[in-house]
Amino acid sequence: MIPTKTARRAAALLAVPALLITAACGSDSKDDAAPKNSGPVAEVSGKFGAEPKIEIAKDAKVSDEVVTSDVSTGDGAEVKKGDIVRLDFAGNIEALGSTWAQRQGADPKAPRAQVVQEVGKQGQMLPTKVADALAGHKVGSRVQVEGTAEAIVGEQLNPQSGIKPTDPLVWVVDIVNAKKVDKKGEAKGDQAASEAGMPEVKAASQKAATITIPKGEKAPKDLKEQVLIKGDGAAVKAGEGLVVQYTGVKWEDGEKFDSSWDHGGASAFPIGVGGVIQGWDKGLVGKHVGDRVLLTIPPNQAYGADPSNQLAKNNLVFVVDILGTV
Repeated sequence: MIPTKTARRAAALLAVPALLITAACGSDSKDDAAPKNSGPVAEVSGKFGAEPKIEIAKDAKVSDEVVTSDVSTGDGAEVKKGDIVRLDFAGNIEALGSTWAQRQGADPKAPRAQVVQEVGKQGQMLPTKVADALAGHKVGSRVQVEGTAEAIVGEQLNPQSGIKPTDPLVWVVDIVNAKKVDKKGEAKGDQAASEAGMPEVKAASQKAATITIPKGEKAPKDLKEQVLIKGDGAAVKAGEGLVVQYTGVKWEDGEKFDSSWDHGGASAFPIGVGGVIQGWDKGLVGKHVGDRVLLTIPPNQAYGADPSNQLAKNNLVFVVDILGTV
């Protein structure tokens, strides 16, 4: 289980759950078919970094293929397949979501939760075809991605969403940052011994860490953290995308429940904005790129707020290698 909040909350903030559930519907009729290879039809206004306004005529018919164009072009590095990108987005209908949507009770001065996603990898927050369309565009660009629901969502379009296969879907995406990540990266340097009462960590290269819970010790009631390897990189700031290797075990029995090494290597998450469990937000903001951090996290700063979660009652232990920020 990755250290994100529950799937329900993540979907409510950033995803498009109404679209990505069941099998595809066929087009209503040939007369309603979208034009092939047409250009963008939606009108987008607003500057990069501000919530865009998306207007589309009621009778507009978008292309039956994915159409991508720059609303404005940035001067940063070109995004490539495999890059980790941090971005803002908004859709032309509420079901598509928006990172600009204010969360209830959120501090308006706090960093906004943005999407951190790997271009070319399936099963993430934005539809794969939308994320893939960002390749070749530059950091700092506002990119418009549109097409029919069938063209972008395909066979996973849920007919109960009320969206027809020929309906126009438009995403406006601001590419805030992008970075190539070494999926096999790890913290380097001499590792300190664990402090008294903290789990012992053995981290063989290119493998999930082995974490041994001290016998007879009760789990700490509060978040505890220790830097095992000190990196010399920049400090991690709230609102950034954090690129890490990690391994997590339960304090109660020492059983591993997840590791980035078990599913392809380095993973990336938004940090300091409520997108991951509170113990990560509190324990990793302010640490440095290159650090290896040991965290012990009580349930109330992990999954305790979600009784249905299989780890709701567990104290968690993580070893986290901070590889970079995006």
